[in-house]
Amino acid sequence: MPFDVRRLDIYRKVPKDLTQPTYTGAFISICCCVFMLFLFLSELTGFIATEIVNELYVDDPDKDSGGKIDVSLNISLPNLNCDLVGLDIQDEMGRHEVGHIDNSMKVPLNNGYGCRFEGRFSINKVPGNFHVSTHSATAQPQNPDMTHTIHKLSFGENLQDVQGAFNALGGANRLESNPLASHDYILKIVPTVYEDMSGRQRFSYQYTVANKEYVAYSHTGRIIPAIWFRYDLSPITVKYTERRQPLYRFITTICAIIGGTFTVAGIIDSCIFTASEAWKKIQLGKMS
Repeated sequence: MPFDVRRLDIYRKVPKDLTQPTYTGAFISICCCVFMLFLFLSELTGFIATEIVNELYVDDPDKDSGGKIDVSLNISLPNLNCDLVGLDIQDEMGRHEVGHIDNSMKVPLNNGYGCRFEGRFSINKVPGNFHVSTHSATAQPQNPDMTHTIHKLSFGENLQDVQGAFNALGGANRLESNPLASHDYILKIVPTVYEDMSGRQRFSYQYTVANKEYVAYSHTGRIIPAIWFRYDLSPITVKYTERRQPLYRFITTICAIIGGTFTVAGIIDSCIFTASEAWKKIQLGKMS
């Protein structure tokens, strides 16, 4: 007798004349299909969208930068003339630059009475500082007014896709402070890497900040005020990786949704049908 391959069928078919449709079963089936469609669309949206995963590790991520960090500074000093405003850079590698002017621009404010300084420059990856002051001016003013507003201070590339402290000092307003006071901003810079779906990496830096305001004196009298940005680098790197849900996980989830929904709906329908039949028997027993 030849082997019948149909014996391997685990999905045996029940003849239609042996099944019984019910209104309750139809209602549960419609709800089941709507629920499965909703879950399917939710999972499909999650599969198409990308997620950003972050991790921490100890390393210098941008080894091709030559040990440099690009800085972008935009600051307004409404009560200090542009001829007096300058940028000085110092660090522990011996760099001492007074009146840095490369890639910088000064825009007069308040009919030339104030100044807006915008500059892009680089710093070494060692502790140091850069400060806005009148140190590079030909003649020092008697009472320089260092009240200011910081519009932007950022390091590295601009990462618009990630929430973080990339411009923590943006919007800092010190217009109501003592005009003769110096301002110290102590920055802790954290290297940040963003890797997109194609594997391309962009390098930026977040930072935390603490600040203080003071009037400094020496044995010769009051020290000329300045706006100091003192920085140090954290050894911890934050990496953001852009990922998409794997196809196998999406298929597994869809199978779980369909199978689970059908199973639960079948149990509910079976319970309702059994209870209904039992109730009918009880009613027939009372009538007889």
